[in-house]
Amino acid sequence: MTTLDQIKPGNSGIITKVGGEGALRRRLLDMGLTPKTVVFVRKVAPMGDPMELYIRSYVLSIRKEDAAKIEIEVKQDVTNTACACRKSKQR
Repeated sequence: MTTLDQIKPGNSGIITKVGGEGALRRRLLDMGLTPKTVVFVRKVAPMGDPMELYIRSYVLSIRKEDAAKIEIEVKQDVTNTACACRKSKQR
């Protein structure tokens, strides 16, 4: 297992655990970062923070500090056609 902040742009995986405590954990869950959800890392800002994710048919920017609290199982075959289509349409 690895954490979301360590995933490179263009890779994806499945969320296995959402850490953090109190309001931070609740905020992450409210944004849709829940276990068993596929997440695709679209890009990372030039200075490394924040990172842009594609999750549940929308784009979400999240700080690396918060992404470090999310455990993810990296999957090579998880990047489905919908993710690739959305990415190409927004260019």
